Amino acid sequence: MLKMLSALAVREVLVAAGADFTRDSGHQIDFEFGTMGAVQARLAAGEAADLAILAVPVMEPWLKNGLLSERTDLARTGIGVAIGQGATVPEISNVDSFVRTLLDARSVALTDPSAGGTAGVYLAGLLERLGIADAIKPKTIFQRNGFLVAQSVAEGEAEIGMTLISEIVPVEGAVVAGPLPPELQNSVTYAAGIFANSENRDAALAFIRFLASPALSERWKSRGFELAGGQEAE
Repeated sequence: MLKMLSALAVREVLVAAGADFTRDSGHQIDFEFGTMGAVQARLAAGEAADLAILAVPVMEPWLKNGLLSERTDLARTGIGVAIGQGATVPEISNVDSFVRTLLDARSVALTDPSAGGTAGVYLAGLLERLGIADAIKPKTIFQRNGFLVAQSVAEGEAEIGMTLISEIVPVEGAVVAGPLPPELQNSVTYAAGIFANSENRDAALAFIRFLASPALSERWKSRGFELAGGQEAE
């Protein structure tokens, strides 16, 4: 069995792809998903696995220290604004309109930055840089991850939410109102790497090649990603 430690943001693609891979190859995959902070903590604690899928900046130190090898870039996604199905789409195409939308919103769902999620950490800093953190704080609804952010919007608990687009798209009842304005965007590229001490190296390589293959391109796109160019590093 292959064991994978992975960013939560790619869960929807990986679970479906894993089922296809298991059917065709016979190799079972044990998926362990978490926020980037949670996955990093597990790596730092010395947890063993066969492969990992991480945001590129998070993966780089593990490549340098030899824990992981053979980085393969898979896909990238940006941060978007989530609204409920049928809600009026807010104007967020530029910085001023984006700020106004946040200030006017009844409630805003975000991932708690203490959970270590990529979007949650970035957005906490962004609100500070925009000078609106104090104004947004009283109406912020914190969630443990981006999927729960989108779910809280879908269920009407929050008027809008912000998280990675790939975490909004799969949630029924939530829609992507649009990405953050270009000046504020923080796109994240996810890459796969193999643990240096993996005993299932060939199978791990085969699964990574499958994830990066043209056969999966439409699946990545349908889940809110842009292709990252296969094995070409940024």
